[in-house]
Formats: sequence, structure tokens, C-alpha cells
Amino acid sequence: MPQDLTNRVAESEIATLDLEALWDGGAVTTFDLAPFLVEGLMLKEESFRREVKTHDWSQHEGRHVAVRCSTEAIVPTWAFMLVATRLEEAGAASVAFGTEEELVRDHFTRVLDGHDWDQYEGRPVVVKGCSGDLVPQNAYLQATRRLMGTARKIMFGEACSAVPLWRRPQPESEKPEAAGTRAVSADLPSPGAS
Repeated sequence: MPQDLTNRVAESEIATLDLEALWDGGAVTTFDLAPFLVEGLMLKEESFRREVKTHDWSQHEGRHVAVRCSTEAIVPTWAFMLVATRLEEAGAASVAFGTEEELVRDHFTRVLDGHDWDQYEGRPVVVKGCSGDLVPQNAYLQATRRLMGTARKIMFGEACSAVPLWRRPQPESEKPEAAGTRAVSADLPSPGAS
């Protein structure tokens, strides 16, 4: 006898927010200015510009590139800007100053700022978890804050086994007959009264 296997999770009003899906899948790399400096410590404009000009920038195409200097050298701002122009021309997916972790965090901050939060209006939302390590903790915190402005309920994990985190408080007008219950109890005698 065939059984009707209904996927109640798929048919429910629960929305899923998969933060990992907000990443384009591009590789993350670091561009270190230290090798372009004299002994890794001093920037000489002429030699720096020559090194930048002859560098194979095509290797950065489609990649997210964190730009930094791994030594304690004092590097002028224009040097980082010059590198950014070359990376942009080479077709880097994104460019940010700092570590790879900071680049990923910046990426998710930008993506979450532009995300359509209205699609979760009045719905229970599961923020998908238990995936890889790509999504920084900060992205989960920012998504939670944004969802509190639209969602009815926020959960974490998978729709079939989600951990409840927050529920929008019901307006007084929608609460069950709480007011009527109080009125009835006010008519009851207090304990010990004769």
C-alpha cells in the first residue's frame, strides 16, 4: 500500500536564509606588498612602480583579493590605491584592505546591506547553519538584527530541526482573552477572606 509522503517543511510558510549562498564561490587570496618593497621595509617609488607594472595581474582575475603589507613598513596610502587599480583592471571579484578574514567579513556586510529583507515579512525564518566555515559569525549577527525588523520568528539550523531564537511579541489586541481572565480573577475573594 503506497504511503503519501508529504514534505510538510517544503509546504510550510517557513523561509530559509542560507548565508553561504550569498557568496559567489570565488577564491580568496592575499596580495602582500612586502615583496615589492626594498628589503620588505622601505618603499622606493620608482622600483615599486616598476614591480607593479611587471607583475602578472591576470592571476587575480575572478578572485577576492585582500591587500596588505605583512611587514612593519610604513606604506603610503597611494601604494595600496595603485595596487587596487591593477587588481580592478585585472578583473578581481573584489578588493579590500586587510586580511582574508576581514575581506570576507566586508563582503558579507555589503551583501547583507543590499539584501531584500522584505521577503521575510511576517514569516518564520530559519537561518541555515551547520555548513562550512566560510560565513563569519558577524554575518549571522547582522542577519539576526535585520530579520528582527521583518520576520515573525527566527530559528537557526535546518527547517526540520531548528533551534528557536526569537519571536515577535504579539500586539495586545491580538493576545488571547488575557484581559477577560484578569477581570474574572479580580472578582474572586482573596485567600483567607471570609
